[in-house]
Amino acid sequence: MAFCLLTIILIIVGLLSSFGSSFDPSPFQDFCIAASDSNAGVFMNGKFCKDPKLVTVDDFFLAGFNVSGNPVPGMGSFINLVDVNRLPGLNTLGISLVRADFAPFGLIPPHTHPRGTEIIVVIEGYVYVGFLYPDPTNPLNTRSFTRILNKGDVFVFPQGLIHFQYNIGHSNATVFGALNSQNAGLAMVASGLFGSNPPVGDDVLAKAFQLDKKMVEQLRGLFS
Repeated sequence: MAFCLLTIILIIVGLLSSFGSSFDPSPFQDFCIAASDSNAGVFMNGKFCKDPKLVTVDDFFLAGFNVSGNPVPGMGSFINLVDVNRLPGLNTLGISLVRADFAPFGLIPPHTHPRGTEIIVVIEGYVYVGFLYPDPTNPLNTRSFTRILNKGDVFVFPQGLIHFQYNIGHSNATVFGALNSQNAGLAMVASGLFGSNPPVGDDVLAKAFQLDKKMVEQLRGLFS
């Protein structure tokens, strides 16, 4: 009987430990307003925290999410990102927002967010979306998960996986998204490889993409 009870206790402790490790760590305090001045407070989660006595309501507020943001060069798309770098009150809270606007046939090209999962909802238009999933048993095999989304549809891109969004309609489209990181990061695949500084070697790119070096130079010129 004692052995059975001990076994049950060990199983419960193991399960609790497993559940606990699957959640994000809780913040150490209610808020930590990101400060640019290193003399303003303590360092936490990549930012300096403003002295709580100096915090104002404006630290939690940002206007301008009702309009499109910065253009993605040559793609017919625009990104309005609200992360900790624009809204200091997000520091340590593990969340950020993004708005994507598309001209007809506009594209957000394949990219990744290394530190965040993204969930989106289509506000207007018809958007073709998808992500790539490398087979864990054979990384050379990749599955694609794609879907055409209509107004009101929701889709999720798992953290770190390459994904894209493409407006397939003849009118503008708008998508709102949220990420479970205050600073999820953004790594564009094509421009990252062909537009890096200093550049990736011609031999590497030519062999990786089965291109001749002349084509590599042409692509580098497009993304530089």
